[in-house]
Amino acid sequence: MSSLRECNSFYARCFLAPIIGLIAFTVSPDAHAAKFLDGAYGSKEGCIYAKTGDSSGADDFLLLTDERVTTSVSVCDFKGAATKTSTGFTIKAECDAEGEKGPAETAAITKSAKGYTVSFPDGTKLGPMPKCH
Repeated sequence: MSSLRECNSFYARCFLAPIIGLIAFTVSPDAHAAKFLDGAYGSKEGCIYAKTGDSSGADDFLLLTDERVTTSVSVCDFKGAATKTSTGFTIKAECDAEGEKGPAETAAITKSAKGYTVSFPDGTKLGPMPKCH
């Protein structure tokens, strides 16, 4: 009888708990930004990272995904849903540059023949970033 309880406890701990956690994470409203891009966009180094997860540490790193825009020195996480515009999208972004967290602000993501450019109210522009292949 003791081994049956241990088995049930092991099953609950090792199999059910992770599945329940995954389900809770999946249905969490802020777990992921909604999909609005048709893939990743970036510099050569950013696209290598998107494909392999390996970063060279290059200074020209740029990567745009549905979740964030990342450079070699900053990351801006997107919050909420993107709003479609005539030239692309707008979305709330919270940026962290070299350890300093900035306020949430609206970023404009515009598309051109060369890819997407992310623009911020202070005049900062990241891009254009072509689609990663």
